[in-house]
Amino acid sequence: MIFNKTLLRVIALCSLGYFLTACASFNALFPTSGPSRSQVIDSSVSQTANDEPKIEIIDVTPLTAQNVLKAQKQNQFSEVFQAVKPNQNLVGPGDVLEVNIWEADPPILFGASSNASVAIQNSSTSKATTLPPQTVALDGTINVPFVGYIKVAGKNTEAIGNQITQSLRGKANFPQVLVRLTQNATSNITVVGNVNNSMLIPISPKQEKLLDAIAMAGGVKDPINKVTIQLARNGKTSTMPLETIIKSPKDNIPLAPGDVITSYFQPFSFTALGATSQNQEVQFEAQGISLVQALARVGGVQDLRADAKGVFIFRFEDPAAVSEKKTVTELVNGKIPVVYRVDLSDGAVFLTAQNFPIRDKDVLYVSNASTVELQKFLNILVSAIYPVVNAGAISKGY
Repeated sequence: MIFNKTLLRVIALCSLGYFLTACASFNALFPTSGPSRSQVIDSSVSQTANDEPKIEIIDVTPLTAQNVLKAQKQNQFSEVFQAVKPNQNLVGPGDVLEVNIWEADPPILFGASSNASVAIQNSSTSKATTLPPQTVALDGTINVPFVGYIKVAGKNTEAIGNQITQSLRGKANFPQVLVRLTQNATSNITVVGNVNNSMLIPISPKQEKLLDAIAMAGGVKDPINKVTIQLARNGKTSTMPLETIIKSPKDNIPLAPGDVITSYFQPFSFTALGATSQNQEVQFEAQGISLVQALARVGGVQDLRADAKGVFIFRFEDPAAVSEKKTVTELVNGKIPVVYRVDLSDGAVFLTAQNFPIRDKDVLYVSNASTVELQKFLNILVSAIYPVVNAGAISKGY
């Protein structure tokens, strides 16, 4: 009996000693949803093999929120894209022109009996002849009878008409020429995506604006507060919520030839991980949401798990938002890695969090409290020692 008691005590002490030794490495032994608050902070101050700094931690303060909002406003269409010149209806290769030629009576070159034209009697003293449609060649020319090939690319229809008139003088009887653009193949914009009719839209001298093009395409299919508009021009791309464009007339910018407008339905989302009530990807409206709204949409943090001082937002940020951070290496795409830290134990932070925007592809992570890891350890410790103690009780005949 004495031997059994001694053996039980040795087993219990060895088990206790083993687990107490392992307390310093909880995450290595026990399941966890991610790094602890201290591990996230420690990784930010450590150095890489090349002595380059890793991701830095930035506390969410009123000044931080102000800088982020200011950088976000720089993505407005009115600031990203330069003002375009008024459309002068210039002709280019692929355009189709209609050439109408008038001659006074009696017509010399272009008469009503011409087989190559359709003559229209306009008055007793003049007749108009409409030539077959003229497609501008790749070299920018068209062929006009009795004139030959003339260069029209880069000119408007009025200048082309005057050019043909000058060439016909001395050949036709008081010629007058009117040129009309019937098919515009060079000054078009493209509207695609979540619109009722994806289409090519020719730009007229009116100089259509962004909302004009969306309206001509039949409008968007979904509510405007859930639609994002992307504008691509000359290799530069920017995105804005449609609702913001409607509310901000300056961002309803004039369009330029070659512009591509793409309408998206709810392209924005963030991912919630760690000690939140729901771990999932969450879509949000195009106009954006705040940090407070993001926390609410995942059910808040878990009371029994969350470290109130360990709420982090992982993001690839615009350098303008963290300009004071000179040590962070800028990425190839122009963004820098940033981790924002929020201390929810400070009641005042909820006011700041209402103005801190969540952005597309953000990762919202809430770390576990240190007591959670201790609880895991104690649970394993009890489950290991309890059978030993129970065996001792049985040996005593309890």
